Amino acid sequence: MRVATAVYTLASVAVLVLMIMRPPVEVSSPSAAASAPAPEATAPVAASAPAPETTAPAAAATLPEQAMPATAPVAIDATAPIAPTTAIAPTAVAPVAPVAPVSAVAPVAPIAVPPPPPAIDQAVMMPPPPAPTAIAPPSPSGLAAPEEKKNDTVAPAAAKPAATAIPDYAQEQRLVGELSGAIREGEIVSLNDGAQPFMGILTAAEQPRGGVILLHGCGKHPDWAEVVHPLRVGLVSKGWTTLSLQMPLLAPTAQPTDYIHLLGNADQRIDAGITLLQQKGINNVVLAAHSCGAQMAMHWLGTKGDSTIRAYVGMGMGEVLPLDTVKVPVLDVYGEKDLPAAISYAPERQRLMQKAGNTHSKQMVLPEADHNFKDKGDALNAVVTTWLNSLPL
Repeated sequence: MRVATAVYTLASVAVLVLMIMRPPVEVSSPSAAASAPAPEATAPVAASAPAPETTAPAAAATLPEQAMPATAPVAIDATAPIAPTTAIAPTAVAPVAPVAPVSAVAPVAPIAVPPPPPAIDQAVMMPPPPAPTAIAPPSPSGLAAPEEKKNDTVAPAAAKPAATAIPDYAQEQRLVGELSGAIREGEIVSLNDGAQPFMGILTAAEQPRGGVILLHGCGKHPDWAEVVHPLRVGLVSKGWTTLSLQMPLLAPTAQPTDYIHLLGNADQRIDAGITLLQQKGINNVVLAAHSCGAQMAMHWLGTKGDSTIRAYVGMGMGEVLPLDTVKVPVLDVYGEKDLPAAISYAPERQRLMQKAGNTHSKQMVLPEADHNFKDKGDALNAVVTTWLNSLPL
């Protein structure tokens, strides 16, 4: 602005100087000027000394008049519009203030993504239960160990949807024929499951304390050498009549998991066995079951209750069965080298038995015994009979 002011000042001074140095105009004698224009225009006389003297006052006279028109434009005032150039101050990025909208980035806050957590919660809340039901079968007693492991981990609750499957009665009849000539102790008896007859082996004791109903594992028979035969014969010598039942069978090609569909039929067979012993005057009835037979026994207990038995013996029980609902004395026997499930769930089974509150319930481990108690029949018989004879029946 100072430079502009200086420029305009110099310009004004220059204008004044030019006006001063301009030849005088004969204002007083316009007619003379009109009559002799040529001499006046070229009048070299103006160069004479007097001329300047006369022009000086003339200029002085005309100066006021000429100065007024010169100031009329007011060149300096015309520069005043330049003052708006000072208005450049407004342009001094003041508009940049709109940069404040950058704070509009605040709306980014909505990026808080609240929706995803619910999705995660739903995903977490989403249930994967069908998988457990896939392992819901009873554990087999005579099948390969890997298959037994699957069955031993079956949850009893899954076993509830028991069954409308039809047992392989033809196979059972073949077993009757095979065992008829092989039985040396006891007799084969015929019972009925409500649909078809099935086999049992009754071995009577003299003056029995009670009767023990034996349930074998999947795919076995009522005189199976590993568990059933030692107990079927050994318990008799200790004062217990035994009734070993043929539990429902499926075709040899059936999977262990298929036996879950026979639990309903197994209930009927247990009822038939209890009825037979009661008909013979035996009311102290004990249920003793191995592996898959233990699943069938627990299903029956869950369905019918324990009012018709005096005690329960579970051997090689691999899963956590609802033992807390069984109020009669319970003996839980498993082998030191049993299936992993039978060993790992032992503490929980013990806890459930204690919860049931019967002080005669007991858990025992048979040293060196495997799941089928192979070559441990006598030791198993000793454990079971000792416990049974300790009960206040």
